[in-house]
Amino acid sequence: MEGDSQLELYEAVAARLKEAHATVRALQVPEGVRMALSRKLLAVTAVAKHDLADAARRLDRLMKDLDEGRFPQGD
Repeated sequence: MEGDSQLELYEAVAARLKEAHATVRALQVPEGVRMALSRKLLAVTAVAKHDLADAARRLDRLMKDLDEGRFPQGD
C-alpha cells in the first residue's frame, strides 16, 4: 500500500511542477528573474528524484512566494 501513496505523491508533485512551469512562463518579469525561477523549478525536479516529500515542500514554498509577489533577483 505504501507504493500507492508514493505513486499518488509523485503524480501530485509532477502535476504541480507542470503547473508551476506554466505559471513561470506566463509571468511578466525580466528574463533574468524567469531564468532564476526556472532554475528553482529544476532544483525541485532534481530533489523529487530522491525525496518526494521534500520536493513537495520546496514547491509549496516557491509557489507561495510567487503568489505573494516575491521573486528572486535575476542575474
